[in-house]
Amino acid sequence: MSTTTTLESNTPATLKLRSAEVEKKEEQPYRYAHLLPHFSHDHYPPLTPFEHVDPGHRALSHPNPRSFLDNATVVELTPSLGNEVHGVSLANLSDEGRDQLALEVTRVDPSPVDAKSTFNFEIDESITTTVWHSDVSYELQPPGLTTFFLLAQPTTGGDTLFTSQVSTLKKLSPQFVAFLRTLKAVHSGVEQADFSRSGRRGGVVRREPVENIHPVVRRHPVTGEEALYVNRQFTRRIVGLKREESENILKFLYDHIDKSADNQARVKWQPGTVVIWDNRITAHSAIIDYKESLERRHGARITPQAERPIGAPELELDP
Repeated sequence: MSTTTTLESNTPATLKLRSAEVEKKEEQPYRYAHLLPHFSHDHYPPLTPFEHVDPGHRALSHPNPRSFLDNATVVELTPSLGNEVHGVSLANLSDEGRDQLALEVTRVDPSPVDAKSTFNFEIDESITTTVWHSDVSYELQPPGLTTFFLLAQPTTGGDTLFTSQVSTLKKLSPQFVAFLRTLKAVHSGVEQADFSRSGRRGGVVRREPVENIHPVVRRHPVTGEEALYVNRQFTRRIVGLKREESENILKFLYDHIDKSADNQARVKWQPGTVVIWDNRITAHSAIIDYKESLERRHGARITPQAERPIGAPELELDP
C-alpha cells in the first residue's frame, strides 16, 4: 500500500526554473580540461605486427597467483562475470602483482572519451544506445587487457554493460560450437572512419581504416578458454558463406549476445572506480541515458594491443 503526503501552506510559492544556459555560465573551470580529446590533423602510419607475450603467463609460475589479493576484499558481481575489489592500490602494485592482476582479469572475465563534447553517436540514429562491441576488433592485433576510469561522470546514468563471451559460447550446443570453430569473419573499421569523415565525431581520421579476418571462436593464450569473437559494431560477414547464410548466423549470434542477461554485469561508476577487463573474451556497451542532463562523462582508457586472435589449429586465417 502506498501513502501520499500533501503539505499545505498559506504562503504563496514562486517556482523559478533555471535554464541550462545560466547553469553553464556558472560552471567552474573543468579540472581535467587538459585531458579532453583533441582532434588533431596528424596522420599515423599503419600498425605493424609484433610478438605479444601476455603478462598472465608469468603469474602462472607463482606459488599463489592471487597473492596480490591477500589483504583485499573481493565481491563477486555475478556468477558469470565480474569481481569488485577493494583494498588494492593499482599505483603501488609490484611487477609481480601486475602480472597476477593480468591473470586475474583473464579468469574473472569482465583513449580519452568525453561524451559531452564528442557524443559519438551513431546511436542518435537508433532507438537504443546499447551497442555491444569488442574494442577495435578490426585491427590485426586487437587490444587485450583494457583499463578504464572516469574523470567526470553524471549524477546518475552513464553505466557500462559487460558480457562474458566465454559464457555466451558455452550456452550454445556442442555441435553448433564445433561448426563455429570452422568459421572466420571480416572485421572492418571502414564504417567508423567514414562516420568521422562525414564531419561527426571530431571529423578526423588519423589512421586509414583496415579490415582483417579473425576466427569466430578465439582461444585465450593463457587460459586456453574459448570465446565468441563477433560483435555487431565491427563484424561484417562470415568468409566463405553466401550472404544470406552469413547474415542469419551473425544475427543469431548478435541476438544471443544482446539477450543473455545471465552472462552480463553492469558497472555503476563512482569516483575512484577503475575497471579492468580482457577485451579478447568480453564485449561491452556504454549506456548513454544522461544526454538530456547536459552533464559530462569524461573517461580515460588504456588499451594496449595483444596477440592476433588465435582460432582452432586447423583454421587458416591468412588469405
